[in-house]
Amino acid sequence: MVCTEVAAIYTGTPQHPVHGHWCRWVKQYSLPQEHFHEIIDGMEMDLQQHQYADFKALQQYCYRVASVVGLLAAEIFGYTDPNTLKYAHDLGLAFQLTNIIRDVGEDARRGRIYLPLGELALFGVHVNDILDNKESEGFQKLMKFQVDRAQRYYQRALEQLPAIDRKSQRTGLIMAAIYRTSL
Repeated sequence: MVCTEVAAIYTGTPQHPVHGHWCRWVKQYSLPQEHFHEIIDGMEMDLQQHQYADFKALQQYCYRVASVVGLLAAEIFGYTDPNTLKYAHDLGLAFQLTNIIRDVGEDARRGRIYLPLGELALFGVHVNDILDNKESEGFQKLMKFQVDRAQRYYQRALEQLPAIDRKSQRTGLIMAAIYRTSL
């Protein structure tokens, strides 16, 4: 039903009154329909999946719930150089990784672990250690590994932003400064 409504927005025939306004923005900013489907798929992942085996699986989730939002934001803010989309993609990943690191305890209380299970094993951290809020030397090393990864994504994103688009993408740059500080 949701996907049908997204399609209706793109044909100019949405059923929900709020979506009627959405038609204007989708057209004005040339927002790709598939991005909205990816976001919905990411939300469905949250409902169905509470753990990720490896970083590749987590990366797909991060792409859907954050990188795609960054890509849509880049379209709305405007850009000249297509490399700005690489920046938006990686910045979205960095933001989501920051959220995951920040929310380890809150997510665990909800029975969710967004840290890749293979990486838990690599550092000698058991799933129950996360769920029971048990801190250890292995947990400290695991979290440092996660923070370093997020920092690499911030660095890569910022390096990919062409100078010509820095002004139009300043909202993302401000958010990056805030998120990196909280990281």
